[in-house]
Amino acid sequence: MTKLDGQVAIITGGAQGIGEGASEVFCQAGAKVVIWDVLDGQPTAARINEQGGEIFFQNVDITQRSQVETAVAEIMTRYGRIDILINNAGIIRDKSFLKMTDEEWHSVLNVNLTGAFNTCKVVVPIMREAKYGRIINTSSINGTMGAFGQTNYAATKAGIVGFTKSLARETGKYGITVNAVAPGFIKSEMSDSMPKEVIDAGIAMIPVGRIGTAYDIGHAYLFLASKEAGFVTAFTLHVNGGALAI
Repeated sequence: MTKLDGQVAIITGGAQGIGEGASEVFCQAGAKVVIWDVLDGQPTAARINEQGGEIFFQNVDITQRSQVETAVAEIMTRYGRIDILINNAGIIRDKSFLKMTDEEWHSVLNVNLTGAFNTCKVVVPIMREAKYGRIINTSSINGTMGAFGQTNYAATKAGIVGFTKSLARETGKYGITVNAVAPGFIKSEMSDSMPKEVIDAGIAMIPVGRIGTAYDIGHAYLFLASKEAGFVTAFTLHVNGGALAI
């Protein structure tokens, strides 16, 4: 297994879902993990700490640059380094385009796209000074395929790919790689609420024959966060069980 012994990783949206699974994977790999969320991440941090991980929670709204700056200052006081940033936080406000409100459009752009801008704006200078860093941004299969009722969400996830490619070109000379992961149909609180026939129809579109898990995405993050992935940058890794091949 890839080892991240002693490295410090920030995982946004780490209180539940993919972020929670990724936090567990990174702690198992030896990283010191900081989870950011507007939800209560204390239970997640407590559970992973009980399993032997080193992790703590900061309540951070990534749409607020001042909160990001305060949280990063605390991490630097505690650890003196930030090696990995995973921009995993995201929201959905699904509605067909003609019914979508300005608030539903802007709130999704604010979290999913401006949030990544804010975190990178604060963390990249630290990585540049260290001449090392791994940044992983979360896109989505729907950033490539589109989806009914998701003009806002799909726009942000396509935007993340362009953001990733451009930032990678600027940071490579400082030893910082920037990549994206695009999850497909992943088991989550949202998928668990779907009718069984909808879940079954979704799985039928996946060649490997199952829904993805938070750990599938966590291990994809882990590879891109490793030192061994130092020659991989400006890349979007699709983790969808082959659904785009249909």
